[in-house]
Amino acid sequence: MQRNIKLVIAYDGTDFCGWQRQGGTKARTVQGVIEEALEKLHGSFIKLTGSGRTDSGVHAKGQVANFYTNIESIPANRFASALNSSLPRDVRILESAEVPPEFHARFSACFRTYRYQFIYRRPSLPTENRYNLRLWHVPNLELLNAYGRLLLGETDCSIFAGAGDTSRSKTRYIYRAYFYAEKDSIIFEICANAFLKNMVRSVAGTFLHYEESAVPPCALKEIIASGKRSLAGPTLPPQGLFLWKIEFKIS
Repeated sequence: MQRNIKLVIAYDGTDFCGWQRQGGTKARTVQGVIEEALEKLHGSFIKLTGSGRTDSGVHAKGQVANFYTNIESIPANRFASALNSSLPRDVRILESAEVPPEFHARFSACFRTYRYQFIYRRPSLPTENRYNLRLWHVPNLELLNAYGRLLLGETDCSIFAGAGDTSRSKTRYIYRAYFYAEKDSIIFEICANAFLKNMVRSVAGTFLHYEESAVPPCALKEIIASGKRSLAGPTLPPQGLFLWKIEFKIS
């Protein structure tokens, strides 16, 4: 009988072309390198299912994936170390556990949380540049959080959809979207049931773009409601963005 194994994964996305395996190319992806480790362990190809796709350069602290295995000799919590022995240094399995057969990393997920990390007030250190973006002004957190409240609940996020997004519906349910200060950093956290392509990078870029011009929330509300991608702010670079946490209906 096949066992269903859930993995919690962290990775530095800098040198990856995103999460998803890209068939017919030699692009280095997170899914691809973990599947290589699974194949080495099993002696045959094992499909890995992720909870969501991250863009090129985006990092993860709490990505989740699952796979099915016929191996009975390895305790579920030991798959993490077994895979880590074959993985490159920029990917680590933090946890492994056996879950019910019906668990699906994508379809069982109900909340996905991303965090963007920004440095302000000082120059960023060379060692920080992979994991933070530099803000060149002191942001108005009160105004940014007024923007964030515009997204809460069921929201048409068409304005934030990246080119090539194939989602049938652009409506998403947003649970949290707020900025806060942490020492000399600003953190943007957003939690939703799911995200469109490039959505988090576009939301953060749009908010910071309009905040710098002190655009009132009522005006931004109309811009978002228009659904016009041309009115969105810049899509921020991936550095500083982390897939932070996935929460499930079945744990």
